Amino acid sequence: MSPLMRSVACAALCLAAGHAGAQSAGQTSALDESSAGTNTQVAAALLHAPYSDLRAIRPIAGDAEAGRRKSESCAGCHGEHGIAIVQEFPSLAGQHADFTYWQLVEYKRDAMPGGQMTPPMTPLAADLSDADMRDLAVYYAGLDPAAAPATEAAARPATAEQLQRGELLYLSGDPGRGIPPCQGCHGSDARGHRDALRRDRNGRTPYAAYPALRGQQAAYLRLKLAEYRDGKQQDSTTDFVMSGVAVALDDASIQDLSAWLASLSWAAN
Repeated sequence: MSPLMRSVACAALCLAAGHAGAQSAGQTSALDESSAGTNTQVAAALLHAPYSDLRAIRPIAGDAEAGRRKSESCAGCHGEHGIAIVQEFPSLAGQHADFTYWQLVEYKRDAMPGGQMTPPMTPLAADLSDADMRDLAVYYAGLDPAAAPATEAAARPATAEQLQRGELLYLSGDPGRGIPPCQGCHGSDARGHRDALRRDRNGRTPYAAYPALRGQQAAYLRLKLAEYRDGKQQDSTTDFVMSGVAVALDDASIQDLSAWLASLSWAAN
């Protein structure tokens, strides 16, 4: 596929998310029920599906206090305050609850026969109930990443030129290489899509599954972008979008994007 056609295709997938979700709803009667019950039944169905169609999801609900009590084992990698202490793992504080929940659903599916094991998360998610996943997601979404203690600085700080290139690529993309602007799905401030919490006329939130990237661990971002580029992430409709975008990224672009996103402070407006 040419760079131009790849860019058009990725943009079309993003713009069509809400409309395609309506078609999916016609195939899944559970989508016409309450949000909590809907997602529970859809998640259960997706455990046996080849991938998750996240274009027709509804906002999740959970118990943050219950999530706090259940998060003890998570803190070993993701930090007591939701800021990862292992740089190759994501920080979870302030992340959209919907994104975290559906990520856990994907890990739980990977634990089923025939699934693709992703240690250490796959075995950890295997025993989580739907309520566990919702509670954990809501708990971490409520943590303020700006209030967390500072983490250890990167071994090699990014240069000003690298940060400038990363910002330009995030905000404007690179049409010549078929790379659309990252802000189209993740927001101009990298806090997530601006319509993440807005429901469509059917009560669905098709953009809620796009994560916030601001202040995320650089090493984790590099790892995930490389996996998308190399076709190793094919678990959901958002993965398909990201794979189509990341295939045009070279190592330098991945380094630049990751460095710039990691440099952003959650405290800044």
